[in-house]
Formats: sequence, C-alpha cells, structure tokens
Amino acid sequence: MSQPPVPPQQEIVRQIAVVLTSQVPPGWRQLRVEYRAAGRHVEADLLVTGPDGVPRPGQPHPEAVRLLGVLRSGMYQPGLGTWLGAILVFEPGQAPDVDFVRPDLEPPFRQQPPPIGFQDELRFFPRADEHIPAWLRERAGLQPPVSDGEIRTPRIYDGLDAAGKPLIRRRPLIPAEAERVLAYLDAAPVILASRSNGPDAFAPDRADAVPMNFRTDGAWAWPGAVAYYLREHGVPPDPDLVAHIRARRFTAPSEVSEPAKDLALAAITGEEL
Repeated sequence: MSQPPVPPQQEIVRQIAVVLTSQVPPGWRQLRVEYRAAGRHVEADLLVTGPDGVPRPGQPHPEAVRLLGVLRSGMYQPGLGTWLGAILVFEPGQAPDVDFVRPDLEPPFRQQPPPIGFQDELRFFPRADEHIPAWLRERAGLQPPVSDGEIRTPRIYDGLDAAGKPLIRRRPLIPAEAERVLAYLDAAPVILASRSNGPDAFAPDRADAVPMNFRTDGAWAWPGAVAYYLREHGVPPDPDLVAHIRARRFTAPSEVSEPAKDLALAAITGEEL
C-alpha cells in the first residue's frame, strides 16, 4: 500500500461506497472495485457478490469512477507521484478495505495504455528523476538519466534461483521490436573483444557460445551476451537499456568519441581514469 487515506480521503472512499451501493440490489455481500489509470487512460472493474455468494462482474457507476480519480489526485505527493492502481472492497457493516499499488510498481492493466498515457501521467503528477521507476520510464519512452561522464552497464538477468539458474523478470519484447533492438545492439562500435566465447547461462551444454565482446553507444556499454541471449533465448535486455534504445529511435551511432570509449572501458573493467 502506498499510503493510507487521511480523513478527507476517507470521506471520498465513503462517497464511492454510497454511489456503488446505490446501483446494486439489496442483499449484496461484497463489492470489489479495481481501478487503474495512467494519464487519461482509465480502467475500472466492479465485482458484485450477491445474496447467493456468487461474484458477478458489473459496470461501476461513472460517478464512482470520477471519485476514484479525485482520490488518486488528492493523494499525489510532489516529486513522488501518486498510485496508478487501487482495489477497494466494501462489505455491509465493515470498514472499507483499501489497497493502493505502490507508485513504483506497474498495475496489471487490462489493456496496455499507449506511451502518451504514461507521458501524461508524468505531466499531471510530476516525479523527480530518481522516483521514476524503470518500467514507467520505459512505457513513457523516456531516456534514462545519465550523469555527465557516466557510462551505464546493463543487468544481464535478474538474479539466480536456488539451483543457480538465471531468473528473468522482464516484459518480453514483441518480435518486430526485438529485431530493432538487436540491430541497435549489433551496430554500436566494439570497444573490447576476445577471440574465445563464453558459456551459455541458459543452456549449459553450450560451453563456447556467448561472444566475449563489449560495445558502447557513448552512454551505455554492454557485453555481447545481451544481444546473444535476446537472439537465442528471447531474453529482453535490461529495461533501462531498452528505454534508452527506444529514446534514440533504434539508431545506434556508427562512431563514438575516444573519451567516451575510455569511459566505457573504465565502466567495464572497473578501472578509474
């Protein structure tokens, strides 16, 4: 939960309950409304449990949807943003159960909002750069912030399971975009290369498969494993790197300055310039 409602927000929750209960027949046991929003993109689902104990979908009243938007706006915190998803559960004679999706997490949208929806989200509810999570930056098509003189390096995967196998917790790329990302990764200049190949973390029987080279576009430096795993196993690159590639319209530079190459080498080797 992002933050509990304060008294003025509790009143809005009460009004939402009044509106919802006015549209359902007597004897209901539970009302569950799920609300998701990004900018002007709004989704609202209502589940009504009747006297027979069977939950059935319903259409939430437009006024309840409006009040949910008011609740969301009222909980905006300057620089931090506001929640994009909430679940409210009402039962007769019980206090409402209100759960907000944390502002740094992506709600489970029924239909993915377009990039303009997430761009509007950041215009309507501005966030400081450090409070724009990678997923939101990616959805809005924003380039990750890079400090002067900083070269970023990607995460190859998201950790290891108990058996030591790599974990992936990323949204897959659609095939058409995966091809464009691959073209970008393969087009950037090589700054470090080896004649030998490394083992495939996803296919241990391939002991000599992963290219041992590094490329840079002047802002990021990545190993050949990033393109290899995308091509061979469909593993999407680090979401921040994907957002960066999108922001550059999938066009990699053919040349990178020598100072930028030096910085990239330092980022890869850990050496200080």
